[in-house]
Amino acid sequence: MPERHDPERYDYVIVGAGSAGCVLANRLTEDPDTTVLLLEAGGRDRQFFYRLALGFHSWRYPETNWGYVTEPEPHLGGRRIPIPRGRVLGGSSTVNGMLYSRGHPRDYDHWRQMGCEGWGFADVLPYFRRSETNWRGENLWHGGDGPLQVSRIDTRKLLHEPYMEAAQRLGYPITDDHHGAFPEGFGGGDTTTTRRGRRSSAAQAYLHPVTSRPNLTVRTGALTTRIQIENARAVGVEYRRGGTAETVRAEREVLLAGGVYNSPQLLMLSGIGPADHLRELGIKPLFDLPGVGANLSEHAAFWVEYATREPISLLNELRVDRLALSLVRWALFGTGVLASQCNSCHAEIRSRPGLEQPDLQFYFNPVRADAKPWFPGIGRRQEHLVTAVGCLLQPASRGWMKLRSADPADPPRITLNLMADRRDVDALIRGVRIARDVYRTEPMASLVDREVRPGAAIETDEEIENFLRKTIATSHHSVGTCAMGIGSHSVVDPKLKVHGIEGLRVCDASIMPTVPGGNTNAPTIMVGEKAADLVRGRSLPRDDLDLQAAA
Repeated sequence: MPERHDPERYDYVIVGAGSAGCVLANRLTEDPDTTVLLLEAGGRDRQFFYRLALGFHSWRYPETNWGYVTEPEPHLGGRRIPIPRGRVLGGSSTVNGMLYSRGHPRDYDHWRQMGCEGWGFADVLPYFRRSETNWRGENLWHGGDGPLQVSRIDTRKLLHEPYMEAAQRLGYPITDDHHGAFPEGFGGGDTTTTRRGRRSSAAQAYLHPVTSRPNLTVRTGALTTRIQIENARAVGVEYRRGGTAETVRAEREVLLAGGVYNSPQLLMLSGIGPADHLRELGIKPLFDLPGVGANLSEHAAFWVEYATREPISLLNELRVDRLALSLVRWALFGTGVLASQCNSCHAEIRSRPGLEQPDLQFYFNPVRADAKPWFPGIGRRQEHLVTAVGCLLQPASRGWMKLRSADPADPPRITLNLMADRRDVDALIRGVRIARDVYRTEPMASLVDREVRPGAAIETDEEIENFLRKTIATSHHSVGTCAMGIGSHSVVDPKLKVHGIEGLRVCDASIMPTVPGGNTNAPTIMVGEKAADLVRGRSLPRDDLDLQAAA
C-alpha cells in the first residue's frame, strides 16, 4: 500500500491571490505565530507588460485571463460579453487599467443603512488610508505610508486643459481630488502606479515584499476544487496542482478571496448555495443559501468617439520610433507617456437634477480606443480620434451566475442583465448626450471634426437606446454575488462570515451589496484590509468627516 500522509495544516487558508487575497496574506502574517497558505490558480506575475503603466491590455494574454464570457444577454440582442478576469498573482489588479477610485462616501453609508454595521464611510475611510501611499501625502483623506502606491496621471500631451475648460463652460463642478472633500466633478485622475511609472498591483504592493516570511506559503497553479466541511464548519480545502489532488487543513478559518465569480462558484461546488440549483447538478446541498451567485451588479460602459481636425491625438506618440524612445525613458527614468495612463481627465457627475450623488463616470481620453503602434510610410496609419468612456455608476439592473456543471474546471454561467431596468437605460441615454455636449463646447468644439461613434445620424432617444443595446460593454467592476447583509438573500454577515457555516468567510468584491460609484480595485483592497482586522478581532477607529466642513 502507498504510504499515507496527513494533510498539511495552517492557521488560515486563503483561496485566491487577487486584490483582497494578497492583502490578507500580508496582514495576517504580520503575527509571526500565525501560519497562512495562499492558493492561486494562476501563475506568477513575471511578464514585462505587467509592470508597464500603459500595458494594461496584458489581460488579453490567455495565460493571465480566466476567459469568462456571459451567456447571451437578454437585453442586448443576445450578445455574449467578454469578462476578462486576472488569473495570476495579484488577480485583476495585475491586468487592470490601474485607475484609482473609491466611489462616493454615500455608497458606503448606504451599505450601513442596509444592515452592514461597521461598513459606513466613517468605518472604511481609515482602511483606505492605511492601504495607500498617496502622491498628495498624508492628510484627512489619504495615507502616506501604505503599501499601495497612488500617483497622479501626467496629463501633458493629453489635451487636459481643453476638456476641463469645456466642462467649466457647461457648469460642471471642478475638483482636485475625487476622494476628498469634493467627490464630484471634473478633475485629474489617479492611478495605482509608483513614482517610477510601474504598476502597483496588489501582488507588487502587498505580497512580494513579504514572501520571505517563514509563516507564509504561496502556491501558484493551484485550483481549489472544494471546501471541506465537517459538522457545519469549514476545516480545509481540496485543490489540484500539477495534475495532483491535494488536501490542506485550516486550523482556524478558510478565507475565500477568489473574486466575484470564483468565490460563489467554490461555495456552490462545496454544497453551499441555492439548493435546487445544486441538486440539478448532482451536488448535495449542505446549506441552502439562495443569495450565492445572485445580486450580480456591474457598471455598464459605452464609448463616444470624435475625429479631430488636426493630428493632435496621442496616436502621435505611438509612432514606432517615438514609442521605442518612450520605452527607454520609462525603463531608465520612469517618465514619459508609458509611465502613466492615457487619460485626459476624469469626471463623476449627476445626469439630472435631484440625484443625491453622481450616477455617471466619464474617462475622457486623447486617443482612440483601438489605437495601435504604426510605422511611418508603411501601411495605413489610423485616423486621429478622441474618446469618452461613460460608465453607469448606480445600476438598478441585477444579474446572476450559476454553475455550468459540477466540474470545478468548467467556467460558470454568467448573465449580467445590463440595461434590464428602464432607469438604467434612461441614465445611459443621458450619458451619451452629456458626452456630446462636452465635444460640442469650446474649446473642444474647435478641436474635433465629426462624431464617429455613435454618429451624428443617431439622435433620438430610441436611436441612442438601440445603439447602446448593440454596443454596451462592461467596466470590469462586477460585485455582489456573495452579498453582505442581514436579509434572507445575504450570503455573509457584516463580519464576512458565511451564514450557517463556521470557520468560513468571503473577503473580496463579491461581498459588496451594491457596486461603489467608481472603479472597484481600491474598494476591494479596502475590503481585504478590513477583513484582516475582522479575522484578528479588531478594528480601526471610525473617522467621521463632514465633507463640506473638511473642505
